Amino acid sequence: VQLVESGGGLVQPGGSLRLSCATSGFTFRTYYMTWVRQAPGKGLEWVSSIYSDGSNTYYADSVKGRFTISRDNAKNTVYLQMNSLKSEDTALYYCARGLYDMDYWGKGTLVTISS
Repeated sequence: VQLVESGGGLVQPGGSLRLSCATSGFTFRTYYMTWVRQAPGKGLEWVSSIYSDGSNTYYADSVKGRFTISRDNAKNTVYLQMNSLKSEDTALYYCARGLYDMDYWGKGTLVTISS
């Protein structure tokens, strides 16, 4: 099982980024997928999850209305579109397999929001 995040970078406040998580080694279309982040010096924070077929999505209050999770089951990839970025969104963003029992994680992609 492999999960590889990409798309992070340095963005000004108010900007946008699209994160991707390419997966392999398991039947992607049968699993929930989740994005979790860790800000510098802080603990893990759940960000968003998506049902296996993409029909249901869930968001933390801190990102609701600004972030959109999606997936392409043909490409075994999950995405996180992030708009109206704020300095408090600065974090290492991980994708993980599962919802409550996230058993495999990627290594993360760093998102820095700064002017």
